[in-house]
Amino acid sequence: MIDIIKAQEEFKKYVSQFKSIDQKVDIKIKHTYGVVRASEYIAKNLKLSDEDITLAKLIGLLHDIGRFEQATKYDNFDDSAFMDHAVFGVELLFDKGLIRKFVDDNSYDEIIKKSIANHNKLEIEKGLNERELLHAKIIRDADKTDNFEVKQYQDFYSLFRASEEDVEKEKISDDVWNEFLQEKTIISTHRKTHMDHWLSYIAWVYDYNFIPGLIYLKNNDCVNKVIDRLSYKNADTKEKMELARQKVNNYIDKKINEVI
Repeated sequence: MIDIIKAQEEFKKYVSQFKSIDQKVDIKIKHTYGVVRASEYIAKNLKLSDEDITLAKLIGLLHDIGRFEQATKYDNFDDSAFMDHAVFGVELLFDKGLIRKFVDDNSYDEIIKKSIANHNKLEIEKGLNERELLHAKIIRDADKTDNFEVKQYQDFYSLFRASEEDVEKEKISDDVWNEFLQEKTIISTHRKTHMDHWLSYIAWVYDYNFIPGLIYLKNNDCVNKVIDRLSYKNADTKEKMELARQKVNNYIDKKINEVI
């Protein structure tokens, strides 16, 4: 059994040592609770058992546990340049034994471990069993869903070490734009400009596993709100972002209509 109330209390205790050190940490705490809500929303809409709904919430609570030390050690959330927060989170929970503070029952360990390890990867690793794969997909969708909310308010300097005004002047790289047009998520090493990063957030839509997350994006107008946050000063970028808006919203509508 999972006592989600106890797990949430332990999470509060754990992050209290990092809280308010930096705005990035506070945003990650808020994001964690958003992912818990999104995980519950997706799991309920998939009509899963109460046990799996609670397990999805627990994975949401723990998915970014590695982010807090990453922020304090490196003042950065760049997994490629410093530490991979998913790998570190797994080490923290399972190699250092932190997982037992959140759940007594070890029968969920492999599902939790594989879900966290795969939540930030370009693709889910092969070889997961049916339940492991289910929860790996739920946390990936839930993480993206709340990140669409976060990108509507996150301070640009904490995100990019650049101002909105500077980002608004930038272009989208040709390789990144071509990946986007092929309905692919953007490979992180291909991103050259901050605007490439911004477009890559919109491209998250192409990696959704389940319809409930896409319905949430549509009902809450998330894609348009993220795109409209910036005033695109570069004419080519402005044109491309309007094309991106149309393409992604059409993609969401098509995926939703396929199951109605």
